[in-house]
Amino acid sequence: NMNFLPGIWWSLSLVLVWATPPVSSSWWYMGAVGSSRVMCDNVPGLVSRQRQLCRRHPEAMLSIGRGVAAWTAECQHQFRRHRWDCNALERGQRLLGRVLQRSSRESAFVHAISSAGVVFAITRACSQGELKSCSCDPKKKGSAKDSKGHFDWGGCSDNIDYGIKFARAFVDAKERRGKDARALMNLHNNRAGRKAVKRFLKQECKCHGVSGSCTLRTCWLAMADFRKTGDYLWKKYNGAIQVVMNQDGTGFTVANKRFKKPTKNDLVYFESSPDYCIRDRDVGSLGTAGRVCNQTSRGMDSCEVMCCGRGYDTSRVSRMTKCECKFHWCCAVRCQDCLEVVDVHTCKAPKSAGWISHT
Repeated sequence: NMNFLPGIWWSLSLVLVWATPPVSSSWWYMGAVGSSRVMCDNVPGLVSRQRQLCRRHPEAMLSIGRGVAAWTAECQHQFRRHRWDCNALERGQRLLGRVLQRSSRESAFVHAISSAGVVFAITRACSQGELKSCSCDPKKKGSAKDSKGHFDWGGCSDNIDYGIKFARAFVDAKERRGKDARALMNLHNNRAGRKAVKRFLKQECKCHGVSGSCTLRTCWLAMADFRKTGDYLWKKYNGAIQVVMNQDGTGFTVANKRFKKPTKNDLVYFESSPDYCIRDRDVGSLGTAGRVCNQTSRGMDSCEVMCCGRGYDTSRVSRMTKCECKFHWCCAVRCQDCLEVVDVHTCKAPKSAGWISHT
């Protein structure tokens, strides 16, 4: 069942490449819509409900493909200083599938950020007029009032409720077929990801009046940059709560009674994470051999932690940097190109650097 998630995201990222036209043309659009059944039938891993949504909204698959790129990049950014750096996404879906099968904190984060990525992509596509099934938020009309006084709704408010509704229907479809603990965990983390995007919906306004006096305001709601969602979910990852299934199979209880009960915004997981120090196919670990580490850091990116006590190699490399930058009135900054010699530290490989498999 868990092989679904990496399979579907991998396939939808290929859909983005496959279905993007080389030039903008109406005949291509008609051809893409006409071939939606072919496209949807050839995306592996979809359940019937997802194929229905794909056929009904073929243009949404392109948006989801962009969402895949966004959440993959965000995942790699958040884990860039950690032993597991989310790059298994690029190097093969089977590796990511192994990570997700463990029901670990990493699995919880991937489910949350991927669900958030779909919400963000679909909502953005609605506002940009790319989807026939939605547009700007239809509820944001007329006049309203906030702490600064009265204002008129105008512009194009992001229709985040539609984005959440579509993401829930599409992403959760597979999990809703299962009744096991992992399905409930994934549904919980999917929802936490969707809620995280809505958390950073902000009101933006434009002033009207004499000399911008703001006697009249026009306002709209807009999503924040996806990085805010990523940063928020990263904090939730670090504070993720280990849970166990209730005896009646309807929900969770905390594994350690000293910790608080998880809210709908928290990430939950069942199993402890592996250390990701060595290449281990069964847990989806690429190991840390060859990873760049920070000799002066005391954090997760330090050579001691990143290299798992194996030590590191140091090489001296030359690189071009901007230097002696000066501000010129008005208004430019001019710099010189300088050659800089720096030491780069990379983790040593274990004595046996091949794949470990427990089977």
